[in-house]
Amino acid sequence: MKDNFEDSIQGIVNFIFEASVLQNTQRSGNVFLGSGKQTVGSHIFRTILIGFLLSKLANADTGKVMQMCLFHDIEETRTGDLNYLQQKYVKSDDRKALENAVDNLPSKDDILELVNEYEALKTIEAKLAKDADTLELLFYLKEELDKGNLQAENWINHAQKRLITDVAKKLLPGLKNTKYYDWWYNLSNEWDKGNKKW
Repeated sequence: MKDNFEDSIQGIVNFIFEASVLQNTQRSGNVFLGSGKQTVGSHIFRTILIGFLLSKLANADTGKVMQMCLFHDIEETRTGDLNYLQQKYVKSDDRKALENAVDNLPSKDDILELVNEYEALKTIEAKLAKDADTLELLFYLKEELDKGNLQAENWINHAQKRLITDVAKKLLPGLKNTKYYDWWYNLSNEWDKGNKKW
């Protein structure tokens, strides 16, 4: 029993260190987009946040949606982030990478089951998690469009077609019609005065 417990602890510790790789793993599509910089870790964070909000709007299992969002790209600690062009030439064994990454976790079966459900896209939770992933990309692209990258609009026009659920689709007009900085720019009409008295 003690040996098994110690093995589990070491597996958890190693997995946490491995997951930290995503804090520095760059999303590879930016090279082709021509602007921006985003790590897989920051993508996952905002995907989880969007998944939480979508699940509440859809009255779905919030915990499950968030967990799917958490693990949807976890294998990229080992495979890296391959964009669509790269995937035409490089075959990544995502399943093997995922299984190897979680192999020494006591919760590995739960994680694999979550990812299986996510990839099957049959449940509302899986569809919402997938839409959270797509919406995160769309928000990122809108930020780049607002900063002057006109190519981002082409990407938005294609990526928006991936949305599955009505609740995600209803967010799209607001996303498109809002500047990424409106949330702070419109907080006060006094921000241009500054806070210094000299």
